[in-house]
Amino acid sequence: MNTRSKIAVLGMVALSFAFSGNLTAQMKEKTVMVGGAAMYPSKNIIENAVNSKDHKTLVAAVKAAGLVETLQGKGPFTVLAPTDAAFAKLPKGTVETLVKPENKEMLTKILTYHVLAGKYSAKEIWAAVKAGNGKSMMKTVEGEDVTFWTKGKDLYVTDAKGNSAKITISDVNQSNGVIHVIDTVLMP
Repeated sequence: MNTRSKIAVLGMVALSFAFSGNLTAQMKEKTVMVGGAAMYPSKNIIENAVNSKDHKTLVAAVKAAGLVETLQGKGPFTVLAPTDAAFAKLPKGTVETLVKPENKEMLTKILTYHVLAGKYSAKEIWAAVKAGNGKSMMKTVEGEDVTFWTKGKDLYVTDAKGNSAKITISDVNQSNGVIHVIDTVLMP
């Protein structure tokens, strides 16, 4: 082996040691797959959400509303995260209208209606529903309540307008809270 080859091999070994700590830490984390990507509990809500193929619309809306910095903050937050398919259920043109700068206030109101202050696991929400005789109202960051309820083994949330969303993936833990994926956009 010539000197150049030895240096290249040593360089690769050094790089593998440099990256192995982070990779090893991520490999030990209990991840949840969302939108084809592993969600790491050591990453914050934004760091994970941008990797989900199912949440491109939500990420774009969060950026348009100027909420990226907030959702990268300490929290903790519980985010009810509508999928792209959930946004597609809205009347045609709704998303395009909401992300316009002149509609930032309305967009922010809708997005913060999907956030609860604090970290609430599905187990904790189920317990609250049980304690509430089948329903549990929780205040959103926007200020209005959402109502959680169950049907069989499924957990649902109903908005102020009476629309219900099923939690399709629960307990996607983040460094600053938890995400529960939902199949319908909630409206205050």
